[in-house]
Amino acid sequence: MNLELSEEQAAVRELAADFTDREIVPFAADWDRAESVDRAIIGKLGKLGFLGLTIPEEYGGSGGDHLAYCLVLEELGRGDSAVRGIVSVSLGLVGKSVNGYGTEEQKRYWLPRLTSGEALACFALTEPGTGSDAANLATRAVRDGDHWVITGSKMFITNGTWAQVALVFARTGGPGHQGVTAFLVPTDTPGFERREIHGKLGLRGQATAELVLDGVRVPDTARLGAEGKGFGVAMSALAKGRMSVAAGCVGIARASLEAAVRYAKEREQFGKPIASYQLVQELLADISVDVEAARLLTWQVADLIDRGLPFATQSSTAKLFASEAAVRAANNALQVFGGYGFIDEYPAGKYLRDARVMTLYEGTSQIQKLLIGRALTGVNAFQ
Repeated sequence: MNLELSEEQAAVRELAADFTDREIVPFAADWDRAESVDRAIIGKLGKLGFLGLTIPEEYGGSGGDHLAYCLVLEELGRGDSAVRGIVSVSLGLVGKSVNGYGTEEQKRYWLPRLTSGEALACFALTEPGTGSDAANLATRAVRDGDHWVITGSKMFITNGTWAQVALVFARTGGPGHQGVTAFLVPTDTPGFERREIHGKLGLRGQATAELVLDGVRVPDTARLGAEGKGFGVAMSALAKGRMSVAAGCVGIARASLEAAVRYAKEREQFGKPIASYQLVQELLADISVDVEAARLLTWQVADLIDRGLPFATQSSTAKLFASEAAVRAANNALQVFGGYGFIDEYPAGKYLRDARVMTLYEGTSQIQKLLIGRALTGVNAFQ
């Protein structure tokens, strides 16, 4: 793996860093308190091409490779993971799925809208009773002529109340993963209801929702991929999505390190900056090692994808390590801040709250360990 960035990759990272410092960092704390990111950020992300990375230019995308994508998500994650989630879901989970599985008509209709920020997408897989057991969906889609009628509910859906289209996974056949089909459902379709979830521990600025589909009727042309093959669409999206989460976690850990170093050099105790104390330096060193290791694991996944090589196990590895590392990093940063880390005047508490959910969504840490274990042993612990 080549660790030297190309001129184009370096330019993209610089653009993302500048955008984050100007448009996200100054407002992140207020968005967190208000439990809502300024929706104007969507158009700004689209204008800079961040919502079109890796999507071909013929469909309105900005091209680029997956390493450039990771560089952008690290910077956005450094600023506010709620903003990083907008891109990870609308582009990473849905836009890339449309590009990979969509018909020419679907790609030409949806991708220019998604990449520009004119439309936003959500990924409707998780249900109130079905999280890690994604093949056991209760939402059903029943064929009615050349249409499908979808009934069910989805839970913890990022971008749920903001999205113009939902990638909905529903059961169209028997039990198990072979009975699941994917559909692109406009959220203004009759019978489609959305309820925003408030009071979250972290990612408070992100629009997280419960979706209720009550007899939602869509044409067969809304089906993404073949009938009964939706589980494969979902798993393919999540395999790349875990790389996105890992990149965002690198951003959280890096932000934690930068904030802790600044504070340690400014804060004095016993007549000198606390940065001069060995145990404080140990905390900072531990964060730094986690940042570097998590970044390299994430870049490895991007490199494998860009070279067309198998990457799913490495993606689980990166997601597992980076999410747990982000929690450790934020917790260590809070320790450096001491009592001031416990109030939201300083960012350490927010980093810890945002990092904690990273070990849960797009596959919990325990699920990642089972996926890695299956790759190592050939034994499927899910059965």
